[in-house]
Amino acid sequence: MGSLSQRLQRLLERPGPLADLLGRLETRTGVRRLYLASGSIAFLGLYLAFGYGAALLCNLIGFVYPAYVSIKAIESSSKEDDTTWLTYWVVYGVFSVAEFFSDTFLYWFPFYYAGKCVFLLWCMAPGRCSGAQLLYQRLIRPCFLKHHHALDAALGALGTRVLDAAAAARPGQQPRPPGGSAPPRPQCQSPSPRRGRPGRRGRACS
Repeated sequence: MGSLSQRLQRLLERPGPLADLLGRLETRTGVRRLYLASGSIAFLGLYLAFGYGAALLCNLIGFVYPAYVSIKAIESSSKEDDTTWLTYWVVYGVFSVAEFFSDTFLYWFPFYYAGKCVFLLWCMAPGRCSGAQLLYQRLIRPCFLKHHHALDAALGALGTRVLDAAAAARPGQQPRPPGGSAPPRPQCQSPSPRRGRPGRRGRACS
């Protein structure tokens, strides 16, 4: 138990927006940041379990803070934090798609939003404790490397069909042949007056 509290203490003292906020609260109240963080987590867990608007609060936790630090990562010169938060957003997107299909059933489970909040906080955790890095390396990356060629081909074919459909929808626009080259233009007849009809000429180019 002592090692766990020490690890949490080191985590709370790591430089960042959360450490700065806890440091200011610790200075004003005189309460150690470990107790402040533990009390906040306990209150948050009870509110997510029994409070009103738990879904909104859980989504704000999973979106607002990561969006803030992602903007800071974009503006910084280091690329390591960019990779960290890009990985989080990939995992968050996959989780959101999975939740869309399972939310109807999982909504009725007790402490669902508390568990969801714990999962999102685990994905935000820095360093080796990051759930986003673990899920990406163990699940998402192998699946992507196995199927990304087929997905690229499918997306390319879909893009070609969309462009062909848009070209066919234009008035007076002929659809392109399967090879992708433009349709041949009609050849024009050179003006050659016939004998006996000096005023008649061939069809002019349009």
